[in-house]
Amino acid sequence: MAEILSKVHVKWKKMREACGIFGIYGNSEAARITFFGLYSLQHRGQESAGIAVADGRKIRLEKGMGLISQVFSEEKIKNLKGHLAIGHNRYSTTGSSQLINAQPFFFQSDLWSFTVAHNGNLSNTKFLRRWLSKDGVNFTSSSDSEVIGHVILKSEGKTLEDKIVKGISVLEGAFSLLILAKDKLFAIRDPFGIRPLVLGKFHSSWVVASETCAFATIGANFKRNIHPGEVVRFDKDGLKTIHHDGREPSAFCIFEYIYFSRPDSFINGKLGYLTRLQAGQELAKEHPVAADLVISVPDSGTSAALGFSQESKIPFLEGLIKNRYLGRTFIQPEQELRKLGVKLKFNPLPEILKGKKVILIDDSIVRGTTTAGVVKLLKKFGAKEVHLRIASPPLISPCFLGIDIERYRELVAHGRTIEQIRHKLGADSLGYLSLNGLKKAIGEVNCGFCDGCFTGSYPVKIKN
Repeated sequence: MAEILSKVHVKWKKMREACGIFGIYGNSEAARITFFGLYSLQHRGQESAGIAVADGRKIRLEKGMGLISQVFSEEKIKNLKGHLAIGHNRYSTTGSSQLINAQPFFFQSDLWSFTVAHNGNLSNTKFLRRWLSKDGVNFTSSSDSEVIGHVILKSEGKTLEDKIVKGISVLEGAFSLLILAKDKLFAIRDPFGIRPLVLGKFHSSWVVASETCAFATIGANFKRNIHPGEVVRFDKDGLKTIHHDGREPSAFCIFEYIYFSRPDSFINGKLGYLTRLQAGQELAKEHPVAADLVISVPDSGTSAALGFSQESKIPFLEGLIKNRYLGRTFIQPEQELRKLGVKLKFNPLPEILKGKKVILIDDSIVRGTTTAGVVKLLKKFGAKEVHLRIASPPLISPCFLGIDIERYRELVAHGRTIEQIRHKLGADSLGYLSLNGLKKAIGEVNCGFCDGCFTGSYPVKIKN
């Protein structure tokens, strides 16, 4: 969890998911509803935001850098007229943080025009870019999401539906897609169902989103998941599945349960908060330790810390207070402030910590830099011992399917024993939840998992 203080804004390198997407068909306030849907999905991406709207004749698109509330004013929302829309919050995985990579992307040919919003990461992007470049495509961005639109344009088919179905057949990796045409909306999920996509109903309108928390925000009712390999079309005739080619077993990203999804989202039928609470309980069973109190790295470890406290009977207290307004600032810290490191994000409570044996809970450790800083900070402000407990297994392998961890050397657990990691982080003891313990916390769900970051085994071949 290394911190990087960039020249533009402060970016804390917790592991990040690619983005959040939202779509609606059949509502005259489509842009406004999409704005609030994206607002609830802001945790999935804070670098850029965009909304595309159609009215049956024309597509209008607005996007920019920053949070959804920074990009869209009331005036911009009013100018986005139409009854169907898609929106996107972006965090860059493939493609740098620039306006040219902001989504949705617009594509046009003599016969077709559409916009694409993409959550995920293709594993054959380089192969597809080379193929498209040889066929005369000039790319305007470094994003694999632009590749998807050009693949669809180049695919055979007499209708846009045919071109979409043909086009996605050559995509490999993780992709949940929303495609907006002038009079139609398409929702698509990759054959393994790696990234989430859910379907709901808002009055007489259909809505699609990365998470169910977006439905709760606007008052929509959850209906079901978009199935792995499914292509759903929304038009004047309603909803219709026009293609279904799911793989067995499916491979849903297990980190959605650990960190990515909001705790109030239902993930494959189970409330995210309860999974994290139960992960903390399992962690207490697997790695008990005598201590005075349980604290969390806020807010990522709080649910698991409460579960650990319940199971261990050791009281939970707040030992760190998080500065929740640091995540995005356009004021560059001076060098002296940079040296403060983790103290810019967390303030310890010495009256709570002094002389205490502390159990520190977090959901995961990626690079380890921030974790080491937190341990050091707790001891500096009076903690007698710091016992680190992590509510997921060690991250030993990169993710190539939609998370910004792509090099083995970035991972503190890669090539190290638990004792070596403990020593590097400065903790008095260290315990990770086992993969079996994590799956026990998740419980019975009707999907398989992608757990390549823990095992090194992926559901698709990585060609890039």
